Amino acid sequence: MSKILQKSFETESFSREEAMEILNIPDEYLPQLLDIVYSIRKKYKGNSVGIQILTNARSGNCSQNCAYCAQSRDSDADINKYRLVPYEKLLHDGYTAHDNNLSRHCIGLSGIRFNDNEINRFAEYVKNLKKEVDTHICCSIGFLTLQQAQILKDAGVNRINHNLNTSRSFYTSICTTHTYDERISNIKMLQSVGFEICCGGIIGLGESRTDIVDMLFEIRDINPQSVPINFLIPLKGTALADADISHLSPEYCLKILCLARLLLPKSDIRCAAGREVYLKGKEKLMFYAVDSIFASGYLTAGGQSIEDTIRLVTDAGFEYRIESA
Repeated sequence: MSKILQKSFETESFSREEAMEILNIPDEYLPQLLDIVYSIRKKYKGNSVGIQILTNARSGNCSQNCAYCAQSRDSDADINKYRLVPYEKLLHDGYTAHDNNLSRHCIGLSGIRFNDNEINRFAEYVKNLKKEVDTHICCSIGFLTLQQAQILKDAGVNRINHNLNTSRSFYTSICTTHTYDERISNIKMLQSVGFEICCGGIIGLGESRTDIVDMLFEIRDINPQSVPINFLIPLKGTALADADISHLSPEYCLKILCLARLLLPKSDIRCAAGREVYLKGKEKLMFYAVDSIFASGYLTAGGQSIEDTIRLVTDAGFEYRIESA
C-alpha cells in the first residue's frame, strides 16, 4: 500500500506486474486502496461527478459480430431496430441533459462505417441541436474517414467514443469482423483532427486479469479524456448470453476502477454499464475512484433514472458536475 501511495503522488508509472498486484490485493485491504485512490481522484477531479445521458440514435442492423452486443449481426436479441432517429428525439434528450444540468449528451449510432450522405444528415442534426441546446456532445460512431471526422467536428461534436473493449490478444475471441489495430488507427486519426477521446472497455467477456491490465495500458498510451469501464450485462440472444460473470464481485469491480484511476489519474473514469447490477449496495464506494456515470440506461439495456442517479451522487457526499459548453 505504501508503494502504491508513493508512486501515485510521484506520478511514477506503474509496471504491469504492479498493476496485477493491485487487482490481486486481498479484499480485506480494499478500504485502504480506496482511500489512496480517493486522494488521487480528489487531487485531479475534486468531489464532483459528471452525469451523462446516452441516446441510441441508430439501433441494430450492424455488420459486425461483436459477441457482447445486442446490435450485432449475429445477435437474436429482442431489440428495436431503426435507422437514424427523428431529430425531435435528439432534441428531447438534449433538453433533458440541459434541464437537469447534466454534463454531457452522448449519442450512439450502430454500425461500423457510414456513407457521406448519412454523415452529412447526422451533422445537420448536430448543428441544429447545438443551436437549440448547447450541451457537450460525444458520439459513438464506428470508423470514420478523415473527411467525415472533420464534418462532425465542424458541426459541433467535440468528443468521440471508441472503446478498445478488451486486450489485443483477447480481441479475436469477441470479434473477428474488424481488427484491434483498426480501432487504434481510427482513434489516432480522430485525435489528429482535434477530437477529445472517450476510450474504455468491457469487463466480464471471459478475459483474464492479464487482459484487463493489458487493455488499460493500451488505453493509457492513448491518453483519452474519458475512460468508461463497463461490466458485462449478458443479454439473451447474444453470443455471451450465458457468460460466467460469477467472479464479478463488488470488490473485484472496485479494484478494476481503482486501477483505471491509478493508471490514468487525470482522465474522467466512468463506471458505465453494469454498475447497477454488480455494485448494488456498494455503489457509493465507486466514487472514491470514478468521477463520471451514466443515467437513464445504456443503448439496449435499462439503467437508473436521472433523479435516482443524482440522489446517489449527493447522498454519497459528492456534487454532480455541470460542464459549460
